[in-house]
Amino acid sequence: MSEHFEAYYGLPEEVKFCKRCVISNQRPSSVVEFKNRGTEKKPTIEFDEEGVCSACTFADMKEQVIDWKTREEELIELCNRHRSKDGGYDCIVPGSGGKDSAFTAHILKYKYGMNPLTVTWAPHKYTEIGWHNFQNWIHSGLDNILYTPNGKLHRLLTRLAFENLVHPFQPFIIGQRLIGPRFSGLYRIPLVFYGENQAEYGNNIKENDRPTMAPSFFETTRDLDSLFLGGVSARDLISQYQVDPRDLNPYLPIDGNVLREVGTEVHYLGYYLKWDPQECYYYASEHTGFQVNVERTEGSYSKYSSIDDRIDPLHYYTTFIKFGIGRATYDAAQEVRNQKITREEAVALVKRYDAEFPAKYFHEILEYMGITEERFWEVIDKARSPHLWEQVNGEWRLRHHVY
Repeated sequence: MSEHFEAYYGLPEEVKFCKRCVISNQRPSSVVEFKNRGTEKKPTIEFDEEGVCSACTFADMKEQVIDWKTREEELIELCNRHRSKDGGYDCIVPGSGGKDSAFTAHILKYKYGMNPLTVTWAPHKYTEIGWHNFQNWIHSGLDNILYTPNGKLHRLLTRLAFENLVHPFQPFIIGQRLIGPRFSGLYRIPLVFYGENQAEYGNNIKENDRPTMAPSFFETTRDLDSLFLGGVSARDLISQYQVDPRDLNPYLPIDGNVLREVGTEVHYLGYYLKWDPQECYYYASEHTGFQVNVERTEGSYSKYSSIDDRIDPLHYYTTFIKFGIGRATYDAAQEVRNQKITREEAVALVKRYDAEFPAKYFHEILEYMGITEERFWEVIDKARSPHLWEQVNGEWRLRHHVY
């Protein structure tokens, strides 16, 4: 009889790896971040009776079931309904100028005849290549509004998100999710396009049947006691951390009445066009001047994914600590599904890179969050779930591997 170990975060106690890709059943699904208190059971990716994950199942559906010609016709019809007749903006595309948003905005304008306003929620700290690609994106022929949130508050929320949730990327995720519908309401532009639905990668597979984002991700009643940022209620941020209530506005959900008055619709372009991250890279490289990094990303073998923000590597390292899933696992799993590499190659890449520590910007991010290295490791080691981690001769090791 196997020994029982506690599983944090409500994760499945038995660790399984997909038979087709390299993802494990510990992969969490996307949640409504301003409801995240860190105490809820995390929904995770589903596996079928053959041990295949829902992301691989959907990849099969993309190849064999979905009629992409019909989906593109639906996209054209949607664009026709919203296309500006007076030269004004007719859709909003949130993004950073990375491969996905570069593809989304450029193809909507130059293939489907739309006039998008691109809006950017600034990274915590731009990388050199991230800023370069952002500038190239704009200069490829697109208008942009760069929104940079209050730096003092953003640092505080990042630190709290790290210390309370081991999730330092949360303030950016919140902002990126909200900025599209928020600017829809501000500028009264009903149509918003994000790239792909995260359900492609393992959220509830039924979410892929819907072309639009669930409103719960960006609108709800503004009750300061039930809205949480960095694991702290909005009310406590005001009373205990002396946060000016006005400064919280960019992080709080949007008034649904305003969005309904405007007629806001938040669509995923990946519902209408067959999404492939590597093909997005090729398109962005050709049409917007997108460039890969000069070196591979720490924790992975990739050079073109999530390279805008200096905190990105730390974000993926925290997923490795909490869920046993690092950046190489995420990258390799989707490339197996898109038939770019074999599972055997993916396993080798995970073995080589998944546990790599993100050293390049580490001390810079510690300074950004205002914490010591000692405090960092205290938070990290406390976040290791016993069912995933064990100490051997004073070193932490994963109990389960895909290899």
